[in-house]
Amino acid sequence: MKTTWALMLAPALLLAADDRADTMKRMGAGANVFEEIMAAPDKGIPRDILEHAQCLGIVPGLKRAGFIVGAKYGKGVLVCRTDSGQWSAPSTIRIEGGSVGLQIGLGETDLVFVVKNRSGEDKLMQDKFTFGADASAMAGPVGRTAQAQTDAQLHAEILSWSRARGAFAGISLEGSTLRPDHDDNRALYGRAVTQKEILTGGVQPPAGADVLYAAIGRYAGTSARVNR
Repeated sequence: MKTTWALMLAPALLLAADDRADTMKRMGAGANVFEEIMAAPDKGIPRDILEHAQCLGIVPGLKRAGFIVGAKYGKGVLVCRTDSGQWSAPSTIRIEGGSVGLQIGLGETDLVFVVKNRSGEDKLMQDKFTFGADASAMAGPVGRTAQAQTDAQLHAEILSWSRARGAFAGISLEGSTLRPDHDDNRALYGRAVTQKEILTGGVQPPAGADVLYAAIGRYAGTSARVNR
């Protein structure tokens, strides 16, 4: 009987292990994308925006689905500052649909977005979140400081950027949807866990996430004032 149960469970355990390995690779890819964007001379996301960010999302390799005109799909990671100011464990997220600019379709596009305040973070706790509809979202300014921000950008809850074929620019995620990937999060943490539990500090970061925290900490700091 024990042998039978072991044989029955083996495929599920192997699948969960594969999902966890893929999620860890995505964290590493996100860290590399963020480091490369921030290291570009006179480019990157303004440091003062990052230092006061409430949440940071990175989606390496957003793809265009050729069988559905205009469809976009990608997986990434999202972290938020907890009440202590430290970064939360990462939640695996999915970005789908919407219009994210002409760069999509030229190949894979890397996306980075910053949630500027606690109000924006609270809206991410929904099971499905739409940029622009559930929270104001705009293309973010590019450069070492945020001086190029317009009045609209200053009041937007979410700012976003993209990189495709070496070109980096602020870009709008208007109409795109974001949702937690529950299957990947379950594989990563070994149990069913909500996005709210992850982002508010209810779970410990997984072993191997240090590379992601190192990249974020280098430019956004490990703690900061939490905007409310």
